[in-house]
Amino acid sequence: MKKALYLMILLSAILSSRITAQETPVFPKGKIAANTDNYTGTVWLSELAEPDSIFNLSLAQAAFAPSSKLDWHIHPAGQYLLITEGVGYYQEKGRPIQIVHKGDVIKCLPGVEHWHGASPSSSFAYIGVTPTQKGKTIWQKRVTDTEYNSVKPPVVNNTNAEEEIKSLSQKKWQWMADKNVDSLNALFDEKSVFVHMGGSWGKTSELNIIKSGGIWYKKADIHSVSVNIIGSTAILLNNITLLAVVGGNEVTNPFIVTEVYIKENGRWMLDSLSFTKLLRPNDTQH
Repeated sequence: MKKALYLMILLSAILSSRITAQETPVFPKGKIAANTDNYTGTVWLSELAEPDSIFNLSLAQAAFAPSSKLDWHIHPAGQYLLITEGVGYYQEKGRPIQIVHKGDVIKCLPGVEHWHGASPSSSFAYIGVTPTQKGKTIWQKRVTDTEYNSVKPPVVNNTNAEEEIKSLSQKKWQWMADKNVDSLNALFDEKSVFVHMGGSWGKTSELNIIKSGGIWYKKADIHSVSVNIIGSTAILLNNITLLAVVGGNEVTNPFIVTEVYIKENGRWMLDSLSFTKLLRPNDTQH
């Protein structure tokens, strides 16, 4: 019981540290844009680079409190938005609202009226890359509450994501059995944590142990698998019997293996892998 409680606390700490790391801003937030009347809510602006005789474009970071948004506007020469934080909305005139996330790149076409801002439940930030050779931003009317609230949440097909995670987990067991450290290196997040009966360590140590044969995950018989997806986090529970070679000795043990995956830039990365030994009457340790 104490061991299970410890693992739950460790898992919570891992997820909390990941969330904190993901929300750390790349650039200073800047100052509240108090001298302009082209937005609603609270918006911070930080000018990163102004146009000059060589580079005819500006770079600026805009950060939004939840529900804050810019008015409808037009960029005569277009604009790129590099989303650096949170969840936001982007809408072009005559088109539905797009939900955008950290890591997305939005291309605002020249002369197309649009608006963008934070979703109701998330802060939001981006770096705007704006060519200036055709003039400054042309501001239009306010975004109405009806327009802002017209967003249609995307249909999330967790079934496909669950099958993807299950398949990835099965491949992982095969890569571990084959000592395929190249594939595992691509799967493991740089800050991943591995919790064993004898201790816990990070990615580099786990790969070295697998490569050297210090632990050979020879065969994992999978009895049942369950997946729970929460946003961009997937928690997989494997009920397995593991045949392993540890320090030259072959052992068989039943485990519940907890695997935590985080989706980063469209890819699932293994963030944590924890072994909890089970007691089964019919299992025999060798």
